[in-house]
Amino acid sequence: MTIEALVHNWPATLTATVVGSTLLGLLVIQRAPDMLMLGGLVVLLVAGVLTPADALRGMANEGMISVAALFVVAAGVERTGALSVLVERVLGRPRSLTSAQLRTMVGPGILSAFLNNTPIVALLVPAIREWARKNRFSISKLLMPMNCAVVLGGLCTLIGTSTNLVVAGLVDDQLAKVGARPWGVLDLRWLGVPAAWGGYREFHGPLGMFDIAWLGVPLFITGIVYCLLVSRLLLKDRRPPMSTSDDPRQYSLEMVVEPGSGLVGRTIEQAGLRHLDGLFLMEIDRGDHVIAAVSPSERLEPGDRLVFVGVIDSVVEVQKVRGLRPATEQVFKLDDPRSERQLIEAVVSPTCPLVGRTIREGNFRSTYSAVVIAVARDGERLRGKIGDIVLQPGDTLLLEAGPGFLQRQRTSRHFYLVSEVVDAAAPRHDRAWIACTALAGLVLAVAMNLAPMVTAALAAAGVMVATRCLSSTEARRAIEWEALLLIAASFGLAHAMEATGLAGSIAQAAIASAGRDPRTVLAAIYLVTMVTTELLSNNASAVLTFPIAWQTAEQLDVHPLPFVMAITVAASCGFATPIGYQTNLLIYGPGGYKFTDYLRYGGPLNLIVMAITITLAPLLWPLGR
Repeated sequence: MTIEALVHNWPATLTATVVGSTLLGLLVIQRAPDMLMLGGLVVLLVAGVLTPADALRGMANEGMISVAALFVVAAGVERTGALSVLVERVLGRPRSLTSAQLRTMVGPGILSAFLNNTPIVALLVPAIREWARKNRFSISKLLMPMNCAVVLGGLCTLIGTSTNLVVAGLVDDQLAKVGARPWGVLDLRWLGVPAAWGGYREFHGPLGMFDIAWLGVPLFITGIVYCLLVSRLLLKDRRPPMSTSDDPRQYSLEMVVEPGSGLVGRTIEQAGLRHLDGLFLMEIDRGDHVIAAVSPSERLEPGDRLVFVGVIDSVVEVQKVRGLRPATEQVFKLDDPRSERQLIEAVVSPTCPLVGRTIREGNFRSTYSAVVIAVARDGERLRGKIGDIVLQPGDTLLLEAGPGFLQRQRTSRHFYLVSEVVDAAAPRHDRAWIACTALAGLVLAVAMNLAPMVTAALAAAGVMVATRCLSSTEARRAIEWEALLLIAASFGLAHAMEATGLAGSIAQAAIASAGRDPRTVLAAIYLVTMVTTELLSNNASAVLTFPIAWQTAEQLDVHPLPFVMAITVAASCGFATPIGYQTNLLIYGPGGYKFTDYLRYGGPLNLIVMAITITLAPLLWPLGR
């Protein structure tokens, strides 16, 4: 189909209009991207361009279901505290944003060369989000660089991304038609590598495990340098208008160092209790004396009572530190298992019968089946033990209670306001080994091709829920539904572009306009693949442009290998839109990004990767036969 024919092909014309309008809406409105994509899909459905089955095919797509299951797996690992401990030890405590970005890029990027990048990003997002909050870094300045490094790292081996494997499979299909003639060569003699040492070899068979590494490694290094240089300028700080340190409520909290825990013998600095955002370690009550001015080098001892003052988010984080428990013994007298309890904020009203009495005298636990963990009063730093605090009207209490407390007290006249603190449940450390085992099983099953990604992800998610690493309610909450709707809608729009012939016509016209110069055609093929990746999906783009590229190389009488490598890179490196690559969507919500963030930050990286690829590919794998 030619461009002229599109004028008379109303389904293709309507599809082009809808896709263009949707992208324009994403750029201008920057709100509810899933609704915009679904709106475009509904227009094509009502117009008859898509059947209901075609429009909704994304809902049953393996990639989308895999992402949903991976959200649950990541939540299970986070809920048990397994990943946060590992991340804390591996990433440490960087002193600058550059150091933090380097730590979150290099390790995950190298790991993605040997493991599929989607589960890596899915598992790291919640852990890095938590780590960034503790170290006072904007999560928006960490997730996108990490994602870029993981995608580029996946280009260093044949198994690094699904796109690499898809292209390798397409090559295998074509080799049966090539015969004995070599379809490409690797020439490293321009680098000074003698032919006898492997500086020159012909490709008669399929791609090898590390053949793409000659291009992937330079791209990975360049991507890291790019992210380090431009992140401050091109990535906006997406923190909420009020940071945790601006919260006017200052809670007083007591925690005890558990005997035999990993915190015993460590300094305040080593234990990570020195630089907590919005939280201050006021004193340590140790036996018969109190350490008022706590030094960073002070070593923790069993039974130390740590008195903190800080805002709610930081108080919640301290509750999750392994080796610390609330100082009040009352928490062990509640009926519900601690992992199933809720943290609740309640404001004391003047009609509360406990006003004017201490928490201990009022038998708070027996009266309300809840335990006071911390108290906030007009920004004051309340001294003394929690049980000795005299309650006053307006005091905000942080309570640990069973699931039924909210329903019982929401309309009570004893409290003005009763609300649950989100994501505040105590980690289930006793199930951390189960979560790690399920995660390891997922990774090994995918890496060794024992099971498809969707099967392994669903199995791991099922194990997480069945073994109570997280509850079914928590599993549902963990799923980023906006991202899933965005993925599903993008598959429908992509199918419309393919089914109407729009995508193929644009690709053929763009490549035909490049003329007969092989290098110009190579650049055109890369550009077309890159653009279709941003609009369709990485694998769909590779499948669409591969036969066109191979046939064009045959017509020009040049080796197809440089074109194959260009398609592989271009189909994976879609950084300019959230729908360009699957991992882009995984960071979309958690990073607080907007559509323009991808275009501003990923657009230049797309062009840099393109320039390097079309320059190096003909040098590494010469075009001439």
